Amino acid sequence: MSCKEIALHRLDPRYAELRRVMWLAYDHAAVGKGEIRHGDDQPFQEQISAVITRLVGIGYPLGQACKKYNESQRLDKEAAIAEIFGAINYLYLTVMELEK
Repeated sequence: MSCKEIALHRLDPRYAELRRVMWLAYDHAAVGKGEIRHGDDQPFQEQISAVITRLVGIGYPLGQACKKYNESQRLDKEAAIAEIFGAINYLYLTVMELEK
């Protein structure tokens, strides 16, 4: 897929809600709870969760995503959504590791 085709997909209004949620998950990692707890002023791919994933494999982020989902089930709506953003970001780590 060319850069132009990718750019057009990014603007596809049919996927606006998906894009919105993905950006919220990004914000959760980059400026929210993820950055506060795990950022340590490091790039995402060098933070402790990424390092552990490289050491032990994708079972780590997949397990963390499952744990985040489980925790979300006992929380109020806002806190549950924050946990799900954390799960999404662990799934991003899984993709990053698989792409290597």
